[in-house]
Amino acid sequence: MYITGLQWGVTIAFILGLLAYDFFFHVRKAHEPTIKEAAVWSAVYVGLALAFGLVILWWDGPQFAAEYYGGYITEKALSVDNLFVFLIIMASFKVPRADQQKVLLFGIIFAIIARTIFILLGAAAIERWSWVFYLFGLILIYTAGNLIKGEITDTEEDEANNFMVRLAKKLFHTVDYYDGDKLFTVVNGKKVMTPMLLVMVAIGGTDILFALDSIPAIFGLTQEAYIVFTATAFSLMGLRQLYFLIDGLLDRLIYLSWGLSIILAFIGVKLLLHALHENTLGFINDGQPVHVFEIEIHQSLIVIVGVLVITVLASLYSPKGKALGTIQRVQTLSQKYLDLPADASPEERAKIQSQLEEATAKSREIPQKYRDELIESETEYQDLVARARGEHETHMS
Repeated sequence: MYITGLQWGVTIAFILGLLAYDFFFHVRKAHEPTIKEAAVWSAVYVGLALAFGLVILWWDGPQFAAEYYGGYITEKALSVDNLFVFLIIMASFKVPRADQQKVLLFGIIFAIIARTIFILLGAAAIERWSWVFYLFGLILIYTAGNLIKGEITDTEEDEANNFMVRLAKKLFHTVDYYDGDKLFTVVNGKKVMTPMLLVMVAIGGTDILFALDSIPAIFGLTQEAYIVFTATAFSLMGLRQLYFLIDGLLDRLIYLSWGLSIILAFIGVKLLLHALHENTLGFINDGQPVHVFEIEIHQSLIVIVGVLVITVLASLYSPKGKALGTIQRVQTLSQKYLDLPADASPEERAKIQSQLEEATAKSREIPQKYRDELIESETEYQDLVARARGEHETHMS
């Protein structure tokens, strides 16, 4: 199936239009989206992505539609994992909540640009050298291994201090405070860089690393550049709204890295099998194709969706997942009570305190091994609960 220039043009114009609308009507004026706003627009973007798959079905046939949906689901799962890193970066730079939308939109735009470049390079390489499939397959298997290694060793990298940030700090004068959402400010008559620009540099740098993982993954499902581009672009659209919608739920997906590692390893094996089927390397079967079993796109879809469903259910309903949910509820209710205005009604205070006492009692039943693993600081955790309880006793007396 040949993708026409008209189809490319209409698609790119539509995506640019969505980005422009997002900026002018949502991001230009700094504000923190409500849960309702984030939920509505997340649903809109997911709906647009699913509807676009039907357009491909009508325009290009069922094979490309299946490849698009497989690529979209995979890239969407990887983009959710990316949100963890965005969360770490913005927490490290202490980005004001109202300004986080602009940072996220920049990250999305930069990600689309970076991935488009990698898509064009990858498509050209595949067309010229079929052995690139071996390389992509090995990259994905290596990435899957690193994800598991990170879970087992519990090693953390300073995502907010990557090479690009260190280089920017060396080349430009910087300040430690924000000036609204400005990228530069003036100090003693000199133009200096604000943390707002640094956080964008940090996210831009990590976007390039994300592209190294995500592009080989989707090329494992389709070799059509148009499908790769659209599935990737639509998976990134709406990521800003999704961030604010599931901000508090991200930490609940405790087994997401395991699920993603299985998916990446599966696609890596699929790529290696395809590479053997298209083999031209002289030291493998004398340069002749190896007729091995190839995984069809519908089989890939079943595996990807199945792994993601199991991952989410295990994260939420396993003993460890339930323990984390209880701990987070205690922390959320404690902070909610402390944030109550001075004129809050006794009924409202009593309701939150009752919920907090119930959650605290439930948290005492959590096995110690989970408490040690899931609570960063037991002292700070207990202090937060004690402050909320003390505040309640003061108001009630």
